[in-house]
Amino acid sequence: MKSINAIIGMACASAMLFACSGKQQENQEQKEELPLVSIEKVMEEDVPQIVSYTATVEPFKTNNISASSSNRIKSILVDVGSTVRAGQTLVILDAVNIDQQEIRIANMKREYDRAVELLNIGGGTQQQVDQLKTEYDAAVRALKNMKENTTLVSPVAGVVTVRNYDPGDMTGQLPILTIEQQQPVKVMINITEQDFAKVKKGMKVKVKLDVYGDEEFMGTVYLIHPTIDASTRTFTVEVTLPNSDNRIRTGMFARVEFNYGTQRHVVVPDRAVVKQSGSGNKYVYVYKDGKVSYNQVQIGQRLGTRYELLSGVDNNSDVVVTGQTRLADGVQVEIQQSQSAPRDTTATK
Repeated sequence: MKSINAIIGMACASAMLFACSGKQQENQEQKEELPLVSIEKVMEEDVPQIVSYTATVEPFKTNNISASSSNRIKSILVDVGSTVRAGQTLVILDAVNIDQQEIRIANMKREYDRAVELLNIGGGTQQQVDQLKTEYDAAVRALKNMKENTTLVSPVAGVVTVRNYDPGDMTGQLPILTIEQQQPVKVMINITEQDFAKVKKGMKVKVKLDVYGDEEFMGTVYLIHPTIDASTRTFTVEVTLPNSDNRIRTGMFARVEFNYGTQRHVVVPDRAVVKQSGSGNKYVYVYKDGKVSYNQVQIGQRLGTRYELLSGVDNNSDVVVTGQTRLADGVQVEIQQSQSAPRDTTATK
């Protein structure tokens, strides 16, 4: 009997040991099935608000030299590439129309004087005298305009960039010459509506030209257009660049950098940002109390290997940086390792 009881006791002990062992194995398997993730703590930082735009260099002013009416070109005194000063004579047109107008004015003057004499001796009427005087004055103004448009001068100092005619041609719809003022030059930039209050007239900006590599030129906000384009939600800003040495040429590709100061924003490692498939939305998994939440974020600047976040993650949060493939909102996870976020505040485009 004692032998039977001993056997039964050993069997019960074995069963209990097996049950405990099985439960431990089950718990271990459940634990191993939890997604393994790495997290990093993120903090707010003072982030320089630097925004870059691309633009094309344009002349500060462009003047098209044209005749007021169709006329034959007698001579053109400059060519493409010529540097001209303000007031310099550029084109001389045929003066035959002036000669004809002067003869016409002389005849009109005689008719007017004759009408005045008749009125003085009791012939003619005051109405006739007034009409002739009006016609005579109009002809004199037309002659003055002809003379001004027979010798065409440059209204600005600049460079001749276009020539559409040769001597002997009749002027048409195209301008005879185009003058571009290139001291200074300017770039025109379309800036997003949200930055309208940040841009001030006279503020300094950095400009790089692709042809000169990393060399920086200092520009100045010259004009802020007062309206916002409803279709693009942008407004236009004109930035001038000094160009006394003529190194900057119109048509060059420019990169313009605006510095809007600094703002405190949360900065996260770029590994923490997950792009949602099929959309442009971006998310970050935030770890808290053993689980992760799927937070949609608004990305700001890229700072080396990190991103500035404009919204979506609170200060002093723990974010997942590896192991996101098996995650979903509310999933319980196991922490693999934890480390501090690297300090890298180098702003990039």
